[in-house]
Amino acid sequence: MKKSKKKVEQSLTPKERQLVEQLRKSPGLMERVQSIVDLAENAEGPLKTADEIEEALVEEIRRLGNETMHHWATKAQERVSDELKAEHPKVLSFKKKR
Repeated sequence: MKKSKKKVEQSLTPKERQLVEQLRKSPGLMERVQSIVDLAENAEGPLKTADEIEEALVEEIRRLGNETMHHWATKAQERVSDELKAEHPKVLSFKKKR
């Protein structure tokens, strides 16, 4: 029998709740962390060698690093922009089109 969502959320510590909320705000980071946990569990599919798991883990760590840096840079840019607007309200801002 599965635990209800409410019971699971109630059983989380405050630190676990904070982590879940932070990951919800950063789906890319959540995806990378989930991939790493999946590698650790290795419960599905064919049994892999330690070398195969290590290679996959190194690649996931690289992806996690890239995603983390992208997330950090986006937040830093927003923060600098907000501070600049607060100090100089008449300054125009231009956003890069994607």
